Amino acid sequence: MKKLPLADKKDVRRWIRETARANKREFSVMLGLFCVATAIGLAGPQLLGALVDEVVGGTTTATITWLAIAFVVVLSAQAWFKGLARLRARVFGERILAKNREEFVGNALDLPLGTVEAAGTGDLLSRATTDVSRIDHAVRFGAPEILIAAVTVVFTVVAMVITSPFLALGLLVALPLLVPVNIWYQRRIPDVMRRMLDKWSELQSTTHETAEGARTAEALNLTGRRIRTGHDGLDAAMLGERKVRALQMRWIPSLEISYVLPVPVMLGLGLLAYSNGWEGLGTITAMLLYSQVMTGPLNEALFWLADMQVAGVSLRRLLGVRPAGSSDEASEAPRGQDIAVRDVRFGYNADREVLHGIDLRVPAGERLAIVGPSGAGKSTLGRLLAGMSAPTSGSVRIGGAEVSTLPDDVLRGEVLLLTQEQHVFAGTLRDNLTLPAGDWTDERLLAALASVGASEWVASLPDGLDTKVGAGAVAVPAAIAQQLALARVVLADPHTLVLDEATSLLDTGSARELERSLSAVLEGRTVIAIAHRLHTAAAADRVAVIEGGRVTELGSHAELLAAGGPYAALVAAAS
Repeated sequence: MKKLPLADKKDVRRWIRETARANKREFSVMLGLFCVATAIGLAGPQLLGALVDEVVGGTTTATITWLAIAFVVVLSAQAWFKGLARLRARVFGERILAKNREEFVGNALDLPLGTVEAAGTGDLLSRATTDVSRIDHAVRFGAPEILIAAVTVVFTVVAMVITSPFLALGLLVALPLLVPVNIWYQRRIPDVMRRMLDKWSELQSTTHETAEGARTAEALNLTGRRIRTGHDGLDAAMLGERKVRALQMRWIPSLEISYVLPVPVMLGLGLLAYSNGWEGLGTITAMLLYSQVMTGPLNEALFWLADMQVAGVSLRRLLGVRPAGSSDEASEAPRGQDIAVRDVRFGYNADREVLHGIDLRVPAGERLAIVGPSGAGKSTLGRLLAGMSAPTSGSVRIGGAEVSTLPDDVLRGEVLLLTQEQHVFAGTLRDNLTLPAGDWTDERLLAALASVGASEWVASLPDGLDTKVGAGAVAVPAAIAQQLALARVVLADPHTLVLDEATSLLDTGSARELERSLSAVLEGRTVIAIAHRLHTAAAADRVAVIEGGRVTELGSHAELLAAGGPYAALVAAAS
């Protein structure tokens, strides 16, 4: 299974720069409020220092009262500005995340279906839920707290240097421990964090696929194996968590020691300064309070920094979901409707090839049936014909243009793949039908439904085309869902249609009736039908038999019956 790509660190830096540039005013206001709150807070230690000096020098009760009142006012003003700044920061974060979510959904919808299927829907689901949630939590809560800590530390250090350069030298004792520990940690944590998130993503993929395929696993007696796979995935994810925590357990205590060390050193310098008359008790008190002021924000920063690092990796995973840029090898527009498949080989992974040198020509307007045993490669060939996947080697061309390199808007006007797996979107019946771009009248929509035999069902709906269907509304039976998908095809009007078991959920009689109804609609189009029901092959212009990833027979129904080969054996078995 392939993984969806991971954005580079430079992509994350570019995203941060572009986001900051686009929200320059809001960011400036938010930063300004944090700076004002911090600057006001710096007056607190100075007031307490002045209070100490007043008490030592002898003063009146009124002076102490006014100093205490000023201290309370300072604390209240700081709390108000800090609260306002936090509020602006969280609103700012929500706005950024809303835009990021919309871009992610847009990019995910633009991904080639083959890319999503190769990676597994669990990986995409993990990025759309868990990773978005981590970024959301970090941006709304972690980023403001770290910004507060950074502003507080910078302003406090400046205030300490201005208040007493001699006592401020005590801060230097933290550097020999602080710098190397951070260098050591930052070199190791990104890779460990990325591997941990990958393991959680794989676990979510495994859980999602196990739940989705529960009936199949039960039918094949694979439930125990799937449970063991889930336990193995959980163990791997927890091992990743432990590795992250092991690094943090060595990093965080070292940081805590580094910002506690200056306090005893500063006390020693303060004793020396006071003994020599260089500094008063008020100044020493203010300096010690300043060093303690930094402790709270640093603790907050340490608490949130791990979440920010996780969010950074999650952001790389989110930004990694984006459609590939236009290829320099993009084909010219098709100059016809003939299909040419030349020496096509394909494998879903490097060590297992599914198709082994397929050669096939399908003239415009022909109806070709592709038959063969299960696992022969019929559906895989259908995906290549529809441009869902690119061949490992060889070429699939429509009108001389390579199908896999055509832009989606061009490709879907040329060929559509319709499988037995159909989805009904939550919304009205009209919403479900008008997915193909176009301005459809009610008469046109009802005509498309009539052409696929769904008129009677539509007539039974309470609000007709405006009836809400799907989750939480009118349930759509699987057979009707297939008819709705066929109606969409009628509206999309492609010149080539690949039907991969597209009527499999209908009973044999209904399927034949539908195919007769569609005959008039599909007149003049190229139709490639992949089917197990051999009556479809009997009505086709030609039949291709695929066995073991190769075309073993090709001809009309009558010709292949007369040849007495694999096709004749299939017909005999079906009879």
